[in-house]
Amino acid sequence: MRTMLAVRAHRGSGTPVLENIPVPEPGPRDVVVEVAAAGLAPGMMRLLEMGAFKHLPTTLGHEAAGVVAAIGDEVTDVAVGDRVRVHPNLNCRDCVHCHSDRDMMCAQQAMLGHAAFGDLPTPLYDAYHDGGLAEYVRVPHWLIDPLPEVVGFDVAAKVHDLANALRALKCADLPPGATVVVTAATGTMGTATIKLAPHFGVARLVLVGRDRERLDSAARLAGDVATDVVAFGDLPREWETTSGLTPRIRDAASGGAHAVIDFIPAGAATAQAMAALATGGTLVHMGSNATPLPLPPAAMMVNCWRFVGTRACTRTDAREILRMLAAGTLTADDLITHRFPLTEAVKAVDLMQRRTEPMWMTVVNP
Repeated sequence: MRTMLAVRAHRGSGTPVLENIPVPEPGPRDVVVEVAAAGLAPGMMRLLEMGAFKHLPTTLGHEAAGVVAAIGDEVTDVAVGDRVRVHPNLNCRDCVHCHSDRDMMCAQQAMLGHAAFGDLPTPLYDAYHDGGLAEYVRVPHWLIDPLPEVVGFDVAAKVHDLANALRALKCADLPPGATVVVTAATGTMGTATIKLAPHFGVARLVLVGRDRERLDSAARLAGDVATDVVAFGDLPREWETTSGLTPRIRDAASGGAHAVIDFIPAGAATAQAMAALATGGTLVHMGSNATPLPLPPAAMMVNCWRFVGTRACTRTDAREILRMLAAGTLTADDLITHRFPLTEAVKAVDLMQRRTEPMWMTVVNP
């Protein structure tokens, strides 16, 4: 039996390990991809600690791209040798959400190599929970996207994050010439949003994060879009209890933002950023912040504010990103700041958790 290296998570352990396991064999409707690049997500270990990984042990990693190594007997739309990316969202494909470009809302929604999000049975996740931080990954053939020749494997592995940012910007329903706040702006999702902002006609960005130097570096991704930065380190020490973030954003946004794209995972910044919205503004949240919002409903009513929560992207979003990359209207190679061999993947996960250095997008190359 052939074996391969894989990054695995085990029940009762918060630390992944590198193991030798059997190379997966394709079922009748499966495709086995030899992984050329796999993405790392900073929230992966937090979800593991929360118990969102329903099958353990499992191979981690929901982002992967590579070359088709084997196909099942019933597969006709994919061929051995094809360059592909793997779409990680596992859905029923038959509900009202799956048929209306809202497949991330499917009651069976889960992600291979990642987490399951509902309480209903998830038969696809049961069968395909192993992910792409390995030398090979097995997926159903309908989750394969052909990869344009001009798109490299590293960028292809991060299409999911770019598509998440695209979904968040779509949810904001921006007017022309909008002023947009991006929180956690130096992280994976924040930098992807900055990169995509010009495609939505954004006129001004306000980037919010911990460190001014890192924010200034991320601001260069915005191209010709006017950009201001608000660093937590520059705020008064008691800003979380005195709402010190709100006036700083309002000053930078000339009185209020049309939208906040919020990736803050915890704390008071989400609510304080929302309070900096202009009349009719929208906060789109994709940070899984569990801190309660102190804003009274009356404030949201009087200001006509909207709070939109969204998880993940749709298949349409991912394919739109691939088209933009293929056409050259979007370039994303500069978003990838770190690359690791598979043998150092556990070290890479640890670095992402400690965040001692700026890491925008990180990939592992088996």
